[in-house]
Amino acid sequence: MPPEAPLSAAEPAREAARAQLERLWARGRDFLGCEAAIMGGAMSWLSERNLTAAISNAGGFGVLACGSMTPDLLEREIAATQALTDRPFGVNLITMHPQLDDLIRVTLAAGVGHVVLAGGIPSGGAVRAVKDGGAKLVCFAPALVLAKRLVRTGADALVIEGNEAGGHIGPVSLTVLAQEILPHIREVPIFVAGGLGRGEAILAYLEMGASGAQLGTRFAAAAESIAHPNFKQAFVRAAARDAIPSVQLDERFPVIPVRGLANDGTKRFLAHQAETVRRYQAGELTKEAAQLEIEHFWAGALRRAVIEGDVETGSLMAGQSVGLVTSVQPVAAIITELVEQAVAALASRHTIATPL
Repeated sequence: MPPEAPLSAAEPAREAARAQLERLWARGRDFLGCEAAIMGGAMSWLSERNLTAAISNAGGFGVLACGSMTPDLLEREIAATQALTDRPFGVNLITMHPQLDDLIRVTLAAGVGHVVLAGGIPSGGAVRAVKDGGAKLVCFAPALVLAKRLVRTGADALVIEGNEAGGHIGPVSLTVLAQEILPHIREVPIFVAGGLGRGEAILAYLEMGASGAQLGTRFAAAAESIAHPNFKQAFVRAAARDAIPSVQLDERFPVIPVRGLANDGTKRFLAHQAETVRRYQAGELTKEAAQLEIEHFWAGALRRAVIEGDVETGSLMAGQSVGLVTSVQPVAAIITELVEQAVAALASRHTIATPL
């Protein structure tokens, strides 16, 4: 019988690196109940049953985006997701939804173990309903003072999302939020989000004290995403600088900042704002009517881009990590790549540290 081939010099380093990564995100993995502490960002029209289940089946943690769904529709979507995966996944609910109480009830009745409350500070009643129902509560914290408040009021985990992210964004980058929050909040797991597209970046935040990461943009262009091929190819072609926040022309008419790919629609939005302000100043519109004119410009625009493939006038919500999307990949390949990048970064340190 031939002797066994000796281990290559790199293999012990990789084994040590993988074990170190497991230690770094063990808290996040245990909290989510998955193999890799990588959450899917909840994206309207995209984070439905197929993408959510694919992320969970690949060892990550899928999150179903409720958005503006009715309770009946959410109930059906949860059931459809459960038919595609037997692994844990979460449901993202918007705190401003007029039927939030019913949505929480439906989610809990379906046996979902993690509820993400987004879009604002959740009410005490919503927090109690989730926790009394036996689910784990995840909240978004845009600043340290709010992170402390959310932990005091019952959040079981936090997501801190920088303005590099796609969709609705806050004013602070993840690099600053991480420095502000991670050293001071130890009571609950914290997941970082915004601009993440490689495993080395995730590793850096884990070493700062994060328990895991949340990614949206890379999964938006995944093979299992129901997004139109035009939408995915727009992501593949885009550079980081193409993902820009919406521009506000007049402070009297606030525009909620949303990051997306610049296209003909973003140019038309600027012209629409200018024309609306002109009509207001001419007395053709009241201030309230002018604000509604501006707010309604993007109505249905995300669906047009995601489902219908209108990448010219639709809303192409994307984070700056879109520049790292170079092809349409299966979700499993994306997660494997992220993990291997983190392991390789750690292994290189072990190799350097090991004397010849």
